[in-house]
Amino acid sequence: MYNAGSEKAEEFISREEIERTLEYAQRVKDDMSVVDSILEKARETKGLSHREASVLLACNNEDKVHEIFDLAFEIKQQFYGNRIVLFAPLYLSNYCVNGCLYCPYHQGSDIPRKKLSQEEIRAETAALQDMGHKRLAVEAGEDPVNNPIEYILESLDTIYGVKHKNGAIRRVNVNIAATTVENYRKLHDAGIGTYILFQETYDKAGYGRLHPAGPKHNYAYHTEAMDRAMRGDIDDVGLGVLFGLENYACEFAGLLMHAEHLEAVFGVGPHTISVPRVKPAQGVDPASFDGGVSDDLFAKIAACIRIAVPYTGMIISTREGQGVREKLLRLGVSQISGASRTSVGGYVDDEGPEEDTRQFEVSDTRTLDEVIKWLIDLDYVPSFCTACYRAGRTGDRFMELCKSKQILNCCHPNALMTLKEYLMDYAAPETFRAGERLIEKEIGAIPKEKVRDLVRKNLVNIQNGQRDFRL
Repeated sequence: MYNAGSEKAEEFISREEIERTLEYAQRVKDDMSVVDSILEKARETKGLSHREASVLLACNNEDKVHEIFDLAFEIKQQFYGNRIVLFAPLYLSNYCVNGCLYCPYHQGSDIPRKKLSQEEIRAETAALQDMGHKRLAVEAGEDPVNNPIEYILESLDTIYGVKHKNGAIRRVNVNIAATTVENYRKLHDAGIGTYILFQETYDKAGYGRLHPAGPKHNYAYHTEAMDRAMRGDIDDVGLGVLFGLENYACEFAGLLMHAEHLEAVFGVGPHTISVPRVKPAQGVDPASFDGGVSDDLFAKIAACIRIAVPYTGMIISTREGQGVREKLLRLGVSQISGASRTSVGGYVDDEGPEEDTRQFEVSDTRTLDEVIKWLIDLDYVPSFCTACYRAGRTGDRFMELCKSKQILNCCHPNALMTLKEYLMDYAAPETFRAGERLIEKEIGAIPKEKVRDLVRKNLVNIQNGQRDFRL
């Protein structure tokens, strides 16, 4: 029985409800009166149900698809403007006891195993700071012996403690395996930002096939992890599926049902939704899975997520190449990784373990400065802002500001100030000049004169050597 407010995974992600949803979507997808009524509701920017959004995803009318794309752009601009937040993953360890068929870190793999020492973590963190990064996503395989919660907590403390030149990591998000309420509370107390956990697939039968061994085999425990995280005081959580493994329409519906569940139980939906696709890796061939998603369909999925969950931050990583990332920036993505290494120790020794121990092939291999320049040329504001987390604007406080479209009043000025820091400390000359022009133009878009004056004052202070201004 489907129940969005249930605590049981099989009830808030109901297979029967997904099947009914997909049957309904196929039945009405060519009824333009139904499609138009859903689009009209979407324009109110209050979001859509999983069933309504599934109709839009199923609709293949060319004019309506263009309308969906245009609406996704409009909604993204209303909630997030032209800011793009940047981050990088930091892989701590690839030891893992799970048997996930899509990941080269699985327990049966012959991939070289590595776990960073605290000294190596300091070196990786300094290397990331030398690029200009301020926000990281910590990654580690599930291994209670090699990667216990104590190791993760010690590593977080090490990362936050590295102050290299003008660099500092101001927010660390964490992407580790499902754990207990007690351990989530420890992560909260350690000062993490968002807790991220991908479902990979919401199809329970497919989930069992893809996770034949290890703790992750337990579908319910994994799917209910966000509930435990929120009960452990973590109020910003990030969802995601790995598109390409199973039927995309099922995954899309399940993902939105999960968001609805969090809203129903906690009053706060996902802080972020990630949209990765399965990519080649050691021993992993995407063609061996049944759910391949083309670039055009991938763009449509992203647009429909943006329309259905307008408040959420949407993330796309360097799994995707420049062209796909550029298209999805317009359709809803608000956060991207840059200059990523998906191996353990890859930032310091990028010619050593990168080829042997990476989790997946990186498609966008540009430097962070090249990514920054690209964003500026596209008229986006690259942002390294972490102010909301550090000012306590998380969970329901963030959502209240975001859903009322007031978060831009903080985020846009903060983005400009963090971009100025990047330009002063790390940018190549051409990037510096382009960034300065963009900042001057964007200051004029700040509606309140008092805020404009404050930002101008802080930009001068940054030019003179001061750092870390935020509203």
